[in-house]
This record gives sequence, C-alpha cells and structure tokens, in this order.
Amino acid sequence: MPDTPHSPQNDPSKAGRTHEQGAEANAPKSGERPAQGAAPAPNHYRSDPNRTHVHAHIPAPDVANAKYEHPVLAQPPEALTGLQLEERQKIAAGVTAVLKSMQFSWSEGGMTRGTHALLKMNQKDGFDCSSCAWPDPDEHRSVAEFCENGAKASASDSDHRAAGPEFFAKHSLAELSRMTDRDLNNAGRLTHPLVKRPGDNHYSRIAWPDAFDIIAKELNAIKSPEEAIFYTSGKVPNEPAFLFQLFAREFGTNNLPDCSNMCHESSGSGLTPTTGLGKGSVTLNDIHEAEVLIIMGQNPGTNHPRMLSALQIAKKNGAKIISVNPLIEAGLNHFRNPQDFMNPLRAMGTLLGGGTQITDLYLQVRIDGDMALLRGIMKHLFEAEELNPGQVVDHAFVKEFTTGFEEFKQNILDTSWEDIETISGISRAQLLEAANIIARKQKIIVCWAMGITQQRQGVETVKEIVNLLLMKGAIGKPGAGTCPVRGHSNVQGDRTMGIWERMPKHFLDSLEKEFGFKPPTKDGFDVVESIKAMRLGHTKVYFSLGGNLLAAGPDTEVIAEAMRKQKLTVYVGTKLNRGHLVTGETSLLLPTFAHADIDMQRAGHQMTSCENSMGVVSQNKGVLVPVEGDQLSEVAIICGMAIATLGSKTKTDWVAMTENYDVIRDHIARVIPGFEDYNRKLRKPGGFYLPNGPRERKFTTDNGKANFSKTTLEKYHLEPDQLVLMTVRSHDQFNTTIYEYNDRYRGIHGERRVLFMNPADMADRNIKAKDLIDITSHYKGEQRRVEKFVAVPYDIPKGNVSAYFPEANPLVPIGSVAKVSNTPTSKYVVVTVVPTAANNDLRIKEREKMMEQA
Repeated sequence: MPDTPHSPQNDPSKAGRTHEQGAEANAPKSGERPAQGAAPAPNHYRSDPNRTHVHAHIPAPDVANAKYEHPVLAQPPEALTGLQLEERQKIAAGVTAVLKSMQFSWSEGGMTRGTHALLKMNQKDGFDCSSCAWPDPDEHRSVAEFCENGAKASASDSDHRAAGPEFFAKHSLAELSRMTDRDLNNAGRLTHPLVKRPGDNHYSRIAWPDAFDIIAKELNAIKSPEEAIFYTSGKVPNEPAFLFQLFAREFGTNNLPDCSNMCHESSGSGLTPTTGLGKGSVTLNDIHEAEVLIIMGQNPGTNHPRMLSALQIAKKNGAKIISVNPLIEAGLNHFRNPQDFMNPLRAMGTLLGGGTQITDLYLQVRIDGDMALLRGIMKHLFEAEELNPGQVVDHAFVKEFTTGFEEFKQNILDTSWEDIETISGISRAQLLEAANIIARKQKIIVCWAMGITQQRQGVETVKEIVNLLLMKGAIGKPGAGTCPVRGHSNVQGDRTMGIWERMPKHFLDSLEKEFGFKPPTKDGFDVVESIKAMRLGHTKVYFSLGGNLLAAGPDTEVIAEAMRKQKLTVYVGTKLNRGHLVTGETSLLLPTFAHADIDMQRAGHQMTSCENSMGVVSQNKGVLVPVEGDQLSEVAIICGMAIATLGSKTKTDWVAMTENYDVIRDHIARVIPGFEDYNRKLRKPGGFYLPNGPRERKFTTDNGKANFSKTTLEKYHLEPDQLVLMTVRSHDQFNTTIYEYNDRYRGIHGERRVLFMNPADMADRNIKAKDLIDITSHYKGEQRRVEKFVAVPYDIPKGNVSAYFPEANPLVPIGSVAKVSNTPTSKYVVVTVVPTAANNDLRIKEREKMMEQA
C-alpha cells in the first residue's frame, strides 16, 4: 500500500505508542490483577420484544435429494466411515487427554513447531487460544495452560502443510465437496489468494490488488449498501473486528450478522432487561469461591475443558454442583486433572484414582424442559421460605435492588406440579433435592451455554435463571452471579467492538465523532434474516471474515441456495472448509494469519486482543513463522478492501491502522467506554477487566434496578411417533471444525453420522443398535429428510434424540427460532425416525425418475 502523509512512517504521532510495543519495562509485574474500570459498562444488546424480524417464508428444501441436484455438495458426504461402539466414559481428561494433545500437536504442526505453540498458548506473553473463550487465571498460569481441545485448535492453526494453488488446480470444487469435513481441514493452511470466476469449477491464484479490485467493483455496483452482508466469526480478534464493522458502516450498512446470533444472542436478550448488561457477572475466582454451582445446557468436558479445573477447585473448597443436561456427560461426572501428572506427589493417584467427583446431583432434564425445572426448584424454595421466614429468600436484597418480585413469585406459585414434572421430566422429589442444596446458600452461580440459548424458550429461560439468582441475592458479590459460557475465543469481544446489526445510538454517535461520517441507523440483518434475504435474491455480495456459516447455520440447503444466488462471495480463512466450496457467481478465498502466527507490519511485531467470557481483555501475540505463502493479516485485508472500495469517500487513515495496530486501539479507546488508555492497559501482563455493573450491584437497566420477570411456560404437542432432536458437538470437533471421527467420552469411534436414541424409543420403532435410519424433521406442515444415519442406544430421556452438527443441521428449519433473540432452535427439532430399509422402494423410484429427467 502506498505511503500517505499521515502514516506512522511520516508522522510518528499517528503510530499510537510504537515505543511500547512489547516493552516489558513499562508493564506491571507479572501476576498483578488489573482493577475493574469505573466507566459505565457498554451494553451492546438491545432486547426489544417488539422488534420486527424478516418473516418471509422460505419453503423447505428437498434435503435428501439435494445431492443429485448440485455437483458441489453442501452437506457432508453420506459415506460411512466405520462405527465402533464402546461404553461411554465416566471420567474426563486424564492421561488420555495428555496423549491426544501431543498426538494432534506433533502430527499437524511437527514436534518443534507444535510444542512451541502449545507452550505459548494462553500465556501472558503469548497468544490466545483460538478455540473456547474460557478465561485464564489472573495470577499464576501453569506451563501447560491449555486443554485437549485447545491443543487440537493450536495444532490445526500450526499446521505446516499447505493447501496452495497447486492443490486447488488438482481438485475441483465438486471433488473437494466429496471429501469429509475432517479431510478438508487437514488439507493444510491456505497460502495464496484464490478466485473462482463465473463458470469455473476450480479456484485459481489471483494477486491481492486484483482481489481487492473485484470486491470494490462488486460492492460499488450494487444498488444499495443493504444488498451486502458482512458476516463475522467469533475467532476474529478485537482490532480486525472493529475495523470490519467500521468499514461496513462507512460503506453504508448495518448488515453485520455474526456467530453470536446463533449462540448467546438469547443470553444477551435475557440479561439486558433484567440486569442491564448482556454479559455474565462473575470472574474465574468467583467460580472457585461459590457454594453452589448450577451447570445447565453445557458440556464442559468437551466444549470448555479448562472449566473442569475451576470446578475441581470449587469442589475442593466445598462447593456443591448441580448438573442439568439431557445427556449424561463424562466431564460432569468425574475429572482427572492433566496438570496433576506434572506433580510427583499427585501423579500416581491421578493415574489410578477415579478423579474428582464433579456433580452432586444430576438432573437429566428433557430437551427444552429447563424453564419448568427452574420453576420447580423455586416453587420448593418459596415453600421452604414459608416454613422458615427470612432464611431462604434474601428480602433485603430484593427490596433494595430489584423490582417485580411479587408478580414473579405469584407466577411461580401458580405453576402446577403436574406441568413442571411433565415438561421437565424431573420428579418433584428430585427437584426438592436441588432446592435443599440451594436453600441455605447465598454464593450461587448458574453457568449455561447453547443447551439453553438454542431452545424455543431460550430467552425466557435465561430470565428464569436470573429470577433464581435475584431471589437469593446471589449476584453482585464474590462467589455469586450469572455465567453464560461463551463458545468461540472472541465472540464476546466482537460484540463489544460493534459487530452487531443493531448497535445503540451512543456507539454510532461515537463512530461519527471519531471518523467523520454518518453511520447508518437502520437496523441490519442478523444471521437468520441474512440467510432469508440472500435466499430471496435481495442481496448480491456476501463477505465472511472467518467462520463457516454453511455448516454453523440452520437449514443447510437453504444457506447453500442463498450463497449460489450471490454475485460475489468472499471467504477469509486460515484453512479450507465446506463453506468455501458453495459459492456465488464469483468467489474469492483469501488466506489470513491464525492467532499463533507472527504478524509483522511496518511498525514491527503486532499484537491483537481478545475478550474472554468474563470480560478480561488480553493480548494475542503470535509466535510462529507463518507457512510460506502470500497471506495477509485480517487487518490488512480489511484495510485493503476499504481503500479499494471507499476511495476518496473515506476520511479514515486505513494505511496507518495497517502499519501499526496501536492506531486502531487509540481509536477504540475514544469510541468504546472501558477501553480508555487501551494500549497501556493491554500491555499489563494478564490484560485488564472491562467495567461490569451487575458485578458491583450497579444495574444499568432503564429503571436502575435488577428486574424480576414474569415468564411464560409453554406446552407443546407432539404426535405419538414424534421425537425431539437436539444437535451437539463431538469431542473431536470445535464448532464446525472436525478434527477426527471420534467422540470417545460417549463411546463413539470412527463415525459422525449417528443418532443417539433412548433404547425404549428404538424398540418401539423396531430399530436395533447400528441400524441405518432416516430422520425427518417436521415444522409447520413441511418436512426435511436426511438419510443414512446410524442408530446408537444411549442414556437420554425417552422421547429425545441427539445428533452431531453440522450433519444434522439440514433438519433445523430456518423459520424455527427463539422468541426475541431470533436464534435458530437447534435444541428443539421435532423429528420422526424410521429404518432406512422401510423407504428403499420409494427412494429407488424417486431416484430413477430424477435420473430420467436429468
């Protein structure tokens, strides 16, 4: 990029604090815990129950026959890879996790490169793990501050293999689409910018200036900025995320969907009107100090394994843990801490012993029954309060800090035990056990994840969680509060940076003041609305900054058709995934750096930053020399696109921000409350805490109080043969990235196309273990069918089934969403299941007819 008079090269004042880049002399001593800022907490959630979403009906696609209609497969191939069943495990982690971590790291990154990456991951002078957003300890961090899944993510990012132009010249898009998702990821790191031109069936090499020119021409050719969609992955650090939303808004649109729309949007929508902040209120030390931990809709052993270490500390400190989940998960049962193998005094006991018991009471709730379960616990608590006045409900807290208590209380008391037991699947006696654990305790934390937020009643259930904490006064003090456990490494930080389709006025005003342009005020499209708009042909350009919407989103074939309708699709990524193969008329595949990669710009070795689940912002500084090729950083890609597209219309110095990321952070410091003096605070070892009102009992709601909610408990009717499906991850995947075909904690080896079923439900349908089955989802009279899954008997409530995503995503209707948050209901899909053989004759006739027509 050319020099400008205002670049750091010519004007040092524009370079932020270049002299501090990596300067340890200016940083506080290691282990110092940063104080929480005093500025008002920015709340980038607007919970508007009356918001009008895009309600256009998208007809159900012919999911089962889509593989015959398009040469490039949007769904993973149906070829089975060899299921071997074992008994599910009862202990998580242990020596196996250590061995698996080393195996992945050395096989993909090589022994030296892989080990170097692991030892720098989550360290104060290293880089942030690119998988989950679980926080690192404020003070001492072990040499191996990572978990098995973090090691897999690091190994994937550190991959020394290359998927360069020669690879794409050899393999067409159709051929690539017939590879498994694991094999696509294992093809290696993307190394050069690539283009698929109209009519081509291969990606081929293109120069960066030409790629930027294609983007600029297509964006500037559309009739309205609303015809462009800018999607973001939660893996994107703060600095590129801020620039991405800045570019989109300078271009003229708020169409900024992101993966948060599909995961914790329900959390933000439920927390904002009740506590005033769409984030959790606890710190990692609060977990250690809690007296009671309730873990709902979450499987930490697979999705957030480092959380088990925190739960182990809590247990040693005397905490009681209640686990609420339809599946019995190993990580919620017992835990062997791999760190203990490094201690000679504990190694043998850890190797031979049963590990730490995590759960004291396991409530195997029915899918979508969590709200009823919470009501049952609170109904018992109110009965206990009647018998022991003032000893169960924290009336002083309720009086001083809350509103709406009486209406909430009456709503709970009016709920019948019959409804509670029927909907939750949990007996009144079991719920009494839970209430007895909670009744006399005040330090209570509720942790939850997508098992709650992706329900139909996800937002209402989050409000019910808050109700429980408020009646106990269990918020705004050590050891107590809300803990939505975020998935991807910076999904929370991206929202803080402005990645949202409905940012509040104060944020847009700050952008205008800082950058001298008028941001658009019309709400943009979230993920579901973006998919609908694309599918209906209302948009022309789709730009994805990381991620894999095809595999992450609902209704896979609807998304695929939406992509095919675009004039241009642009995918920025580190490795190949299936979403890169289903394209618009023209498509660009642009390679970028991973968290572990060294990012050298004109001002030197750059760092970025991420915000974890508990609001700590810390540095991310790569340590590995990037794989040989022509990659650009995410910052450089965004700035190059902005310069080419906006031209003389922008007043923003995109060159300065490319050359030195301190310049970006200086802008952020003036735009977003809590980031004042950003560059200095980021250089403090361990980072700094963002302001958090609820943590200090400062509730920034409209009325300044924490609000109880009167929720609505809905009952739904199923036909006699129907079941309720939820999608889950396997142990050998993170989000949509598939590392292997195994899920060892659940006893699955060598296969992903499986359906976990209650043995009684299998018997009712004459289905035996390992039988091939077809699954059909039912929504408002429409059907979607996937074929060739394998039935697996499992300990799951009768009437419930479970399958992995992305394989089961084609069954999730685009129109089935949680109220208010518009989050797809991947945790509530009505299905029927039949043996594959039952449909063979009909299917053969359908295919013969299709072949004749073709």
